[in-house]
Amino acid sequence: MNDNAHCVPETNPANHADRDSTISPVTLISVLGQMRVTGAADADLLPRGRKARAMLAILALEGPGPVLRERLCQLLWSRRHRDQARASLRQSIHELQEGLSRAGSQLLSIERGMLCLNRDRFSLDIDPFAPHVALDWPLVDRQAATHLARAQLLEDLVGVDPAFDQWVQEQQRRINRQITLRAEAVLAHPDHNSFAPEKRTAAAAYLIELYPSHSNAGRALVAEHIARGEPTVPASAPINAAAAGTYRASYGGARFDAERVVRLGVLPFRALDEGALDGLAAGMADEITAALSRFRWFFLVASPSLAALATEIREGSDRWRMLDLDFLVEGTVRRSGDRVRVSARLLDLRAGGEVVWAGRFDRIGRDAMTLQDEIAAQMVAQIDPQLLLHEARRATISPATSLSAYQLVLGSVPALYHLDRASFVAAGAPLEAAVKLDPHYAGAYAWWAYWHVFMVGQGWADDHTGWLERAGNLAERAVALDPCDARGLAIAGHVRDMQNRPTNDAAALHERALALNPNMPLAWGFAGLSQSLHGNHTEALRMIEQAQALSPFDPHGFYFEMLLMMPNLLLRNFTAVVELGRRAILLNPSLSSSFKGLLSALGHLGMTDEAANVRAKLAALEPAYTLRTAEARAAIRGPEDRALFIEGLRLGGLPA
Repeated sequence: MNDNAHCVPETNPANHADRDSTISPVTLISVLGQMRVTGAADADLLPRGRKARAMLAILALEGPGPVLRERLCQLLWSRRHRDQARASLRQSIHELQEGLSRAGSQLLSIERGMLCLNRDRFSLDIDPFAPHVALDWPLVDRQAATHLARAQLLEDLVGVDPAFDQWVQEQQRRINRQITLRAEAVLAHPDHNSFAPEKRTAAAAYLIELYPSHSNAGRALVAEHIARGEPTVPASAPINAAAAGTYRASYGGARFDAERVVRLGVLPFRALDEGALDGLAAGMADEITAALSRFRWFFLVASPSLAALATEIREGSDRWRMLDLDFLVEGTVRRSGDRVRVSARLLDLRAGGEVVWAGRFDRIGRDAMTLQDEIAAQMVAQIDPQLLLHEARRATISPATSLSAYQLVLGSVPALYHLDRASFVAAGAPLEAAVKLDPHYAGAYAWWAYWHVFMVGQGWADDHTGWLERAGNLAERAVALDPCDARGLAIAGHVRDMQNRPTNDAAALHERALALNPNMPLAWGFAGLSQSLHGNHTEALRMIEQAQALSPFDPHGFYFEMLLMMPNLLLRNFTAVVELGRRAILLNPSLSSSFKGLLSALGHLGMTDEAANVRAKLAALEPAYTLRTAEARAAIRGPEDRALFIEGLRLGGLPA
């Protein structure tokens, strides 16, 4: 080898197995973990100097084409003068030649302006995961897959140069994404018999290690245990054993897509005094992580990964950058006698640590586990809607030509919360576009079904029955695509309630939604309304009040106030209904259902002056609402309950 050797890049990087059988790689370059270079008979070919090793890594990972000397100087000697960098480059090239000379093959090619490696003469440890390689999963051992997920790229070369460290992080993300896509493709392959069970299991184990809430990976591990006749579910699977049969039936359901989620991490909470050092602070992060993992649009980084970085400053930290987090939850715990105070913040790391949400939770008691459960449940119930609106605002500033289905859905959320007619009606178009753009995105179908239901409830739909039928079809599609999404299940149950479907149809969906995510206020609200529609008013009050307790300042707070009106009205607590209706209207004067319940209560109380004012506002929101339409559309099942509601409207002056 010499400086005049011709550098010929490989123009068709096909699968190694498809190359000329007379040419086989004689050198293996390992970049996962510590760098290793081995030749025939396991000969060690690793160059002596760290810069030479880093240069070899750049040539291997940026190939098969040549790499300019100037780029090597920029990555490895970014802080040196150009002439000094070139001199150092020449020295490192000499070290690299010396190390690779023992390979006994023309591996390195050098020209005056560039260097490259002969791609036919070496293989990389990540080659089996390359996109052009025939679909397979090379690892058949779960432990090996877990090790792969935890492997750090070129971990022995950290600190070679700031520019090189940044390059390594970019390569790490690229390789992680490459291997993740390969693992997901193995699990999503329509012919499950194409891969040995142990290969599917290893691919699932890799995904679970990276993303504890990965749906397909969890199902794959459950399916493996069921196939082997084992009664237990692996602890790493983000599901429960009782639902194993359902997961088996829905195997291969929701398609995972990293562009549809945000990446969160929860730091171990800090104990601010000795009295808090009873396990409460140490366990809060795990409880919050587990609770957040129930929301389908979050990806949670495992707590141990963050615990190791708890004392490390985030700014400028390579290890923090490697986690690639979007948001971080951090907090403190303080105890004074029986009183415990937990304070927490949600930070947007993409915006320099901007505080998206902050909360303080005061409790009385000494049972650490009970306190952890209660506080974590309330905390994540508040984080979900606040983060949803935060991400929605972010999505609206993206260029309209580059919006993904996920961003289209997010951009519609504020309109769905505010219920301003013009913006709400307009939100239907991006939701429809999201479904067309990504027909496998369960969340898009669920939100579009939600939009249809509220269009009907607000009286803005021209065909009540037809729109509800379409909402039902969309909700059923959402559940079919992802039977583990609590939001989709709750919306599907609500649609069936509005359609006056058999009681058991809606009840099963509400029960499943709450079992999957007991920390979702909307699921409690819809389930409570369902109970009231079917005559179980006391239970309805309990469930809706649970929604309020989970998230006292929820953006949907006006809706929960309105939901409480129905069971109170049918229990003849008319004065309570008036108070609830007034509050709901103050919070959001656009929800027509608040005016309907309030008008009925005012009618029963004989409060004609206020009833006239409420009737006028209802007419402005929903001009076509009359006693006839109320009778036709009311989803109340019991004849006596229905008659009580309609009679209140008549007494309140609603026209026939």
